[in-house]
Amino acid sequence: MQGLLFCCLVALATCQSVHYELSLNPKKTYEYKYEGGVNFGLGAPNLAESGVRMTCKVKIVGVSAQTFILQASNLVFEEFNGFPGKNTYNASPKLTQRIAAQLIKPFMFNYAGGHVSDIHASAEISDTVVNIVRGILGFFQVTVKTTQRIYELEEVGIHGKCQSNYATEENMETKDMTITQVVDVSGCREKAAIYRGMATAVLDKISKQRGESVISTVRYVYNVKPTEEGGLITQAHGLERQHFSPFNVKGGSFKMQAMKEMVLLGVSDTARAVMFGPMESKGNLVYKFVNAEANVPIMMQNLDDPLPKAVELIKHLAEANKYEIDSATTEDTIKLYQLLRVMPYEELEAMWRQLSGNEEHRRWFLDMIVEVSDARILKFLEVRFQAGDISVIEAGEILLLAINHLQAIPELVEMAKMFLNMPFSKSNIYLWHTVVLTYGSLVYKHCAYYTPCPINAVQPLLNMAMESLRNGNEADMVIALKALGNAGHPGSIKTIMRFLPGVAATPVDLPPRVLSAAVQSMRLIAARDPHSVQDITMSLFLQKNLPTEIRMLAFMILFDTKPPLALVSTVTAHLQEEKDLHVISFAYSYLRSFARSSTPENHFLSIACNVAVKILAPKFGRLSYHYSKAMRMDWFNDDFLIGTAAEVFMLRSATNIFPTEIMMKGKFFFIGRILQLMELGIRAEGIKELFGTSIPGFTGDLSFSDFQAIFNVLQNWEILPNDKPLLSAFSRASGQEWFFADINKDFIQNIIRAVTPSAGKESPLWAVIEDLQRGVSWHWTKPFLIFEVRYFQATTLGLPLEISKYYESVNGITVNAKAAVNPPLTEHLAQLLNSEISLETDGFIGFTKDLWVFYGINTDLFQCGSELKSKMPLAIPWKFSAKINVREKKFELDFLPCKKEFEVFSVSSNVYAVTRNIEEPTLAKMTPIMPNAIDSNDEVVHMGPTVVRPEPEQMLTPNTWHPIAKMCAESNIYGAGLCVESELRREYYHEEYPLYYFLGYTHLAFKVVPAQAIKAVDKIHFEVNAGPSRHPMSARQLLDTLRRLSKEATQRVRLSSDSASSVRGSPNNHQDYLMEGWNSTPEAVFNIKAFAMSGNQKPEGYDAAIYYTPEANIQNAQLIVSQVGEDTNWKMCVDTIVHAHAEAKAHIRWGAECQTYEMSMRGATAHLPGSKPTLKAKVHWARIPETMADMGRGIESYIPGMAFLLGFSEQHERNAKQEVSASVVAASADSIDMKIKFPEYTVFRQAIPVPLPPASFLEFQQDIRNTTIDSFGRA
Repeated sequence: MQGLLFCCLVALATCQSVHYELSLNPKKTYEYKYEGGVNFGLGAPNLAESGVRMTCKVKIVGVSAQTFILQASNLVFEEFNGFPGKNTYNASPKLTQRIAAQLIKPFMFNYAGGHVSDIHASAEISDTVVNIVRGILGFFQVTVKTTQRIYELEEVGIHGKCQSNYATEENMETKDMTITQVVDVSGCREKAAIYRGMATAVLDKISKQRGESVISTVRYVYNVKPTEEGGLITQAHGLERQHFSPFNVKGGSFKMQAMKEMVLLGVSDTARAVMFGPMESKGNLVYKFVNAEANVPIMMQNLDDPLPKAVELIKHLAEANKYEIDSATTEDTIKLYQLLRVMPYEELEAMWRQLSGNEEHRRWFLDMIVEVSDARILKFLEVRFQAGDISVIEAGEILLLAINHLQAIPELVEMAKMFLNMPFSKSNIYLWHTVVLTYGSLVYKHCAYYTPCPINAVQPLLNMAMESLRNGNEADMVIALKALGNAGHPGSIKTIMRFLPGVAATPVDLPPRVLSAAVQSMRLIAARDPHSVQDITMSLFLQKNLPTEIRMLAFMILFDTKPPLALVSTVTAHLQEEKDLHVISFAYSYLRSFARSSTPENHFLSIACNVAVKILAPKFGRLSYHYSKAMRMDWFNDDFLIGTAAEVFMLRSATNIFPTEIMMKGKFFFIGRILQLMELGIRAEGIKELFGTSIPGFTGDLSFSDFQAIFNVLQNWEILPNDKPLLSAFSRASGQEWFFADINKDFIQNIIRAVTPSAGKESPLWAVIEDLQRGVSWHWTKPFLIFEVRYFQATTLGLPLEISKYYESVNGITVNAKAAVNPPLTEHLAQLLNSEISLETDGFIGFTKDLWVFYGINTDLFQCGSELKSKMPLAIPWKFSAKINVREKKFELDFLPCKKEFEVFSVSSNVYAVTRNIEEPTLAKMTPIMPNAIDSNDEVVHMGPTVVRPEPEQMLTPNTWHPIAKMCAESNIYGAGLCVESELRREYYHEEYPLYYFLGYTHLAFKVVPAQAIKAVDKIHFEVNAGPSRHPMSARQLLDTLRRLSKEATQRVRLSSDSASSVRGSPNNHQDYLMEGWNSTPEAVFNIKAFAMSGNQKPEGYDAAIYYTPEANIQNAQLIVSQVGEDTNWKMCVDTIVHAHAEAKAHIRWGAECQTYEMSMRGATAHLPGSKPTLKAKVHWARIPETMADMGRGIESYIPGMAFLLGFSEQHERNAKQEVSASVVAASADSIDMKIKFPEYTVFRQAIPVPLPPASFLEFQQDIRNTTIDSFGRA
């Protein structure tokens, strides 16, 4: 009995000494088998995938109680590129050897309580390999709690500081514990992730609620065996899945699956200690990002000794693109960016010295070095500015791009301040603007990554603004405020307030130009400190003594803050009492635009604005377009998470007929971000004062007399003051103002002096003409990385996942020209008016745009993933000779005939599974994801000798879509044609997945091709003669026939309404007079010829003549187009008559002697006493070609549906055949009635809201004449 009791006590003691909390015995050696792999694809059958896999043995040896050594051996690294089930993993022995040489070395780490910390390794171990070790050690980062079966906690892991959810289950037989850990990697407080190139793309949180473009899950399962020392991991499995789409993942996605597994092979006593040399700290378990700038994901090249490679590549690019853009070389620009990014500063200077002497090489180097986005580019620019060995234009271009692509870290922001104080920066006004504005942009990006943003970053701009205010320098105030607007720093609010009346601590009296800049400088602060901006802008809006435009600008900025319902209600209440119609009109139109908005950012604002519009509509809903307006149009698609918005603002005031300010801007919404596109603005300074409140002689019908009235006012521009600009213009991109210019009197005077006929050899135009006579050759290229947007995220394997978008453009233009002037210029430019100018020229203009989207693993050693490649070249070559005779009003062009096919424009794209490694960069593999992307056309990407082709049986599947189309329009007269070719290859699995619409091979091309001509074409002759020219009697006979037929058609085609009868009578009488009383030989006022010339033979082509015979209250014109050549009598005759603004009609006939086909059009206005103003129009056809009839029937089939969407009603009734008529009746001052009759039915709608100027409708009501088109046109 005592023995049994003793055994029980021993067993109990033994059980109590067993622990589950993870630990390692420092006296033991642990051996594990480790396998990790990742693959990328669409997760659908028969589609290509790519991936890598790594297996090794891991040995862990104790050094002290909490310090251990890890070593990996027997490494095998394999790559996969192909089709699951058909292809297998392939070993990469060279890369295996390279990685194994580092993994075999000891890695030291601290381990206590199931947590890994303080990793050490030799200095020569790369960060990429250390991260792989982090992936292995991540298996040991487990928190075990025996008192709880389900628990959660925040802990550090390879993904950062994230929330983990644990569930434990104990096997009652073996006493082993199974631990399941799920890591919330999307909600990490300190996430191992980096954004690049996204600072100006504002995060849209509400859009995120509608869908995500990236969804990730991470799960670990551990089998833990309890021991006396603590829990021992005998097996562990990790799985990370991610879904990515450029759109909403609900609509289909690319898939990443990272898997790792570790199995315990054995535990033994440590025989001898591991020897290791000096080590350095590599940090904790959190993933450490390697030099991301150098690791370009879309290519891989050997980066050793980059200087000679970069020099050679620049020379190659310059040579290949010296005349036209060589699309085959444009992708090499990315290679050059990568080489420049890994070069030390000294080598960049060496390149400059080597290449700056050659104009082509110099330009390429300066355009490419801007992508070195760290301290080296600032140092390079500093030396250039100090030495003055670049031009002002070069300096402005480089600085603009370099600063905007610079890493916005504190050290570089501080370093960039030096350009604000360098004399060279102030040597040119436009360069100074660029320096100041780009520094503001850098501060904005800096604040996007560092919150709260330190005030010292924006301090130089604050100092500049205060200095300009003290000095009263208007120009300096404007540029400083614009720079503060770019910076968007909340700390600049107090300084901006000093420029604004009513909110400044001391009274200020500044011109509207400065006030406008001050208000707009808060546009980006509105998102960062909305409450402060709301207080200021609301105060400005309510100050009725402020200029109207300033109040409207304040209203704009107020709504940039996305005000809540209460504030919108306050604004609405004040608008009900507002007296300024321009402010009311602007505010109401802006509120109405927001009420209709469908973009996520305005979700709550649109609700508030909808309420406001309903309150204001009865009183202000019909204000004329004569007043200030704000217009916004937008759309958003939840399936794609994509949308666009466009806004146009026209600010006017009661004291000026000319708009004070016009602005246009656009936005692009994508994957939870808002990118502001190009924004343009024009501010009328002196011009608005020149025009005042009215223009003498201006009627508003935009006739010639109106333009003459405007021109008469503009002739008085010299009376304007010298210290005010006539016009100001600005441009913004991504919300950042990058260009600003004033047009003043001196600028206008210089232009006038240069082109005035009395100008002599002192004129710049004279020098240009002399250069042209000697012959000029000019070439320009511009490579430009439009955007480089990158997102990096750690994976459980310790490999970096990257989502990147690259968009590169190479633009080029070449001009060779030589001119002759006969007789030559001797004294002044007016001699050109009596000379014949001839010009011989050839050249090229075009671009090639390359787009890449990469989703995969990107390290300095290997890459794998999915990649979209798209190329879009535009190429317009030319070669022609021209003659201009101003005195005879004659212009001639001669082109060479088309001898060979050339592509004008094309778009091609495909999606690939890619694998690359640094040991064999020329053997990179790119397999089209869709297996049918390679068929008889052999669409293959060659990346070295390895080209992956699917097996023949893989090429066709039941759900494959492969349309091929080619359409050509050819002319057998000119021997040329235009062809459109298209080819798509798609494979669908679920039609509801929008992503699949875009995946696969796409090709669209526009080509000019030679065609079989009637005769051999020597040249194509184009001639325009604006002087009067007499035509032979045949033309006169044709005109007589045309008039007779027109008269007959007039009797047949009448407007159906009796109210228009009085209108018809007068024009018909005048037409009868014209048709019967014109017996003189006709003179063409305009003649156009387009001939194909064939030696001494009669030319083939077309001859067009325009005849114009004005009479009292009648404008009469005829157009005759004749085909010239043997055995042809095709002609087209057009007869038009406009009668005193009351009626216009046209008869068109074409075919043999203009008599095969016929149609007519007619429009008239009518307003008899007691009736409402009416506009009627009618199209009648007697005979038309069958193709035109088919097209008309096709369009007509869509009319009922479109009419229904637009609120029209439909009535089935028999109307006149071969005729469509419409009538518009001005039912009231703010609405119209419309009716459109088709042969089989009529659509109509009443009370269509159309705001008309009040004066216009009064004119309608008071005018009892028939000629009411003036008022209607203004309406």
